[in-house]
Amino acid sequence: MKHFLNTQDWSRTELDAVLAQARHMKLDQKNRLGELLKGRPFEGRSIALVFFNPSMRTRTSFELGAFQLGGHAVVLAPGKDAWPIEFDLGTVMDGDTEEHIAEVAQVLSRYVDLIGVRAFPKFVDWASDREDKVLKGFAKYATVPVINMETITHPCQELAHALALQEHFGTTDLRGKKYVLTWTYHPKALNTAVANSALTIATRMGMDVTLLCPTADYILDERYMGWAAQNVAENGGSLQVSHDIDSAYAGADVVYAKSWGALPFFGNWEPEKPIRDQYRHFIVDERKMALTNNGVFSHCLPLRRNIKATDAVMDAPYCIAVNEAENRLHVQKAVMATLANQ
Repeated sequence: MKHFLNTQDWSRTELDAVLAQARHMKLDQKNRLGELLKGRPFEGRSIALVFFNPSMRTRTSFELGAFQLGGHAVVLAPGKDAWPIEFDLGTVMDGDTEEHIAEVAQVLSRYVDLIGVRAFPKFVDWASDREDKVLKGFAKYATVPVINMETITHPCQELAHALALQEHFGTTDLRGKKYVLTWTYHPKALNTAVANSALTIATRMGMDVTLLCPTADYILDERYMGWAAQNVAENGGSLQVSHDIDSAYAGADVVYAKSWGALPFFGNWEPEKPIRDQYRHFIVDERKMALTNNGVFSHCLPLRRNIKATDAVMDAPYCIAVNEAENRLHVQKAVMATLANQ
């Protein structure tokens, strides 16, 4: 039984097959013809979508995706409309949690065919958060496939991003494209999940990747930097870290923006805020995009306009953020169909 916890756990052949199926599903839905959706590959199946954190695109695209494939989605929010869950073994459960993940995952597995999990870090202790206990707890005890709907990585967003780039460039081969993953300012320190995933998929696709961030404190966790280096060795392309805006943007084919907090300050964000506040000029604007090779811009959304990117950038023809968001529906259908029929 295979889970979908990270794209790094899947081979390039498997990822390419999912992207190809998503591409066909998207075309099929637009034509309202074809055999893939008519075949209803999730007919009579079900998925439990377990949300520990809010969602708009993820919930909508998974619920609709399951429906369009002939299945049914059950949405659960532990601590709100479901019992709070304990994840550590050996805990004396005399606090707020009512049941243990060992029972939760096993019982849900008796009801549904797939389980999706969305659980952000606690933002207190990175050493603990990087263990991804919630996702791994479900994967350990479930007897059906588990899908990561965003924890400390966001693999569904990776696939939607990759598909949007393939569509934009008109090819499945993205090797040789200069890809800039740029940090941008945000009033709050945010999760590194999308940045971790963007770095992972861009290097997996063999692109020449530049991680642009204000200082060394904003370099991503060594696990994901290590995955990126491994991907370069296996798939070609390159990886570099830059703190210089103009040289990073120069000649770029792709600019992908995301905000994240500096890991050395994890759980102690007050000293990090004045540092972050110095770098508001990392916003993606027309001047920077003019340095690119007619580059395309994207973001996972939600995006604070005129904080992360200007109105002019978001409304430009080269912005494919909405296309990428649409692709969440199609890649997730492909992932659900693949896992349900393995």
